[in-house]
Formats: sequence, C-alpha cells, structure tokens
Amino acid sequence: MDVTDVDFEEMYQGKTPIGEKVPWDIDGPQPAVVALEADGGFHGEVLDIGCGFGENAMYLASRGHRVTGLDGAPTALARARETAAKRGLDVTFDQADATRLEGYEGRFDSVLDSALYHCLDEEQRHAYVAALVRATKPGARLNIFCFSEKVPANFPVPYRITEQNLRETVGNGWTISVLEPAVYTTAMSREGLIAAVSAVSPDEKPDPASLDSLDVDEQGRVLVPMWRLAADRA
Repeated sequence: MDVTDVDFEEMYQGKTPIGEKVPWDIDGPQPAVVALEADGGFHGEVLDIGCGFGENAMYLASRGHRVTGLDGAPTALARARETAAKRGLDVTFDQADATRLEGYEGRFDSVLDSALYHCLDEEQRHAYVAALVRATKPGARLNIFCFSEKVPANFPVPYRITEQNLRETVGNGWTISVLEPAVYTTAMSREGLIAAVSAVSPDEKPDPASLDSLDVDEQGRVLVPMWRLAADRA
C-alpha cells in the first residue's frame, strides 16, 4: 500500500489492509482541537477542511460556532450528515477539492485543518494554501495540525512535515504567529499500530522499539508528534 497515494473514499468504506476503522476516527473531536477552541482559536464562520466523519466540526458547532465541513470522500460526508442530524446539530457538510475550493470565495473567518496538510504533496500544498486565501476573509485565522518529521520512519503516514516547509509554504499568504510541537491522538493501541504497519508494508518488519517511542494517552491510544500552526490572513 502506497501511503502517499491513499484513496480516502476506499478507506472510509473500510477497504484497506488495516481493517474497517480508519486510524484517525476516535469517535469524538481531537483533544488538541478541544483545547484550541477553549483558548479562543475560532471565530465567525468556521471551515473544517478535510473534515472526514465530522467529529471536529460537530464539536465546534456544539460550542456555538457556525461550521462548514468539506471533504473529498462521499462516504465520510454521508456519515457526518447522518451523525449531525441524530445529534441535532446544524453543520453543513459538502464535497470539495481542497486545492481549489471553488464557490467559497471570501466566506470564512476561521479554518481548521486537522491532519489534511500532511496528506498533500508539495505542489498540492501550494495550491491548497492559495485556495484557503481565496476562501477566507481578510484577518481570517488558519489553524493547522499536521504530522511532523519526528514521526517514526516506519509509521504509515503520507508525508512528514518540517518546520521549514510550513514556514515557506504556509507563510506565502499567511502570517504565522504560532508554530509549536503538539500531539495527535489516533484510534490505535500500540498493538494495533504494529499490526497496521505490518498490513501496510508486509515486506517490511515493524521496528517495535521505534514505535514504542510514541506515547499513549490514558485510554491507551497512540499519540503521534505533530505541528500546531496558527496564522492570520493579511
């Protein structure tokens, strides 16, 4: 399985070597997003880009924010709409190309990218950052959470992102005010992670020592090193 060329629609349908549950589906919002919201990281109309099953978007809506969740995977969006309806939450979920964002010009005051940026190659990242500029209002706030270069070598992730990449790529159109290490909560235990590595790369033997360097939370879920970036649009 080439993790730099993932079919996310198939993943959301459970058609992957690692089983039916995608490793970022923790049945709730990312703790880092919860903390960011509590710290006033969102205002006005919010875009959750690459929203997946919509847990972050629904959490923000439950906190009183007006939220639109966009993703490229119809299966994820269908589940997000169904879950929002069951919870009585008013969230708009639509399909869109994150590198274009046509039809959303000048609309959003805040953006959340929770684990999308590191799924894009460098050409796509530049197009994506430019699309976010077009889709936001002057003074908008951009929040990005993406996997860092400290993720172990045999951990299955499309791309590892360096501080320099974020400063050079996101800095083209946005003024970065925060760029600091953080952690991303996965749905995997240590055992589940080793099994996932074996399934994704059956010809490569997992390195338990390397993977054991990753911390876990109180529920035993693996925590992955990431960057937290906050930036403002001119």
